[in-house]
Amino acid sequence: MARRVYFAFHYEDVATFRANTVRNSWITKRKSSDIVFFDASLWEEVKKDSPIAIKRLINSGLNNTSVTAILAGSLTYSRPWVRYEILESFKKNNGLLTIHINSITDKYQKTYKQGPNPLEYFYFRINDEKIHLWEYENSEWKYIDWLWKSDVKHDLGYQTEGKFSSIFPQYDWTTNDGYNQFTNWVETAAINAGR
Repeated sequence: MARRVYFAFHYEDVATFRANTVRNSWITKRKSSDIVFFDASLWEEVKKDSPIAIKRLINSGLNNTSVTAILAGSLTYSRPWVRYEILESFKKNNGLLTIHINSITDKYQKTYKQGPNPLEYFYFRINDEKIHLWEYENSEWKYIDWLWKSDVKHDLGYQTEGKFSSIFPQYDWTTNDGYNQFTNWVETAAINAGR
């Protein structure tokens, strides 16, 4: 089944071509049966728009997607709009996964040390019938929202609390053979989110 994937990334990683290596990997697949995703991410840089307009654009981009792939470079974890994309993806029950892209050579043929996993910066706790959410910002955990447990389809296993990184997988595009494994990662993420 073809999945619509939303890619969350730092715009700077598009400029160095690393994000596009992942996003365009399906183009070089030889058979249409190898293509298992449609890219629903936002191409344009929207710095000039108001925060409300950017949120609307992101929410529109997330519509009809089942998985959000976070393409983690060096500073992706710190980007406010990436964090918004992660939180909204969780709320709409998109499967989540992190793909580290710093091992991909950039346009200067350089690689970089792996950046932090953006999912390390979100925390959940189940209390009664609610899932409470926190975000790590400015050296402290800040309470940001809650959801009814019954509205969340993610497979949290037996965990009643933890960082998002403890329930959603992370991969390295190069080390974990992303070119050949990406479709499996997407399908697993979708199934674990009840999609």
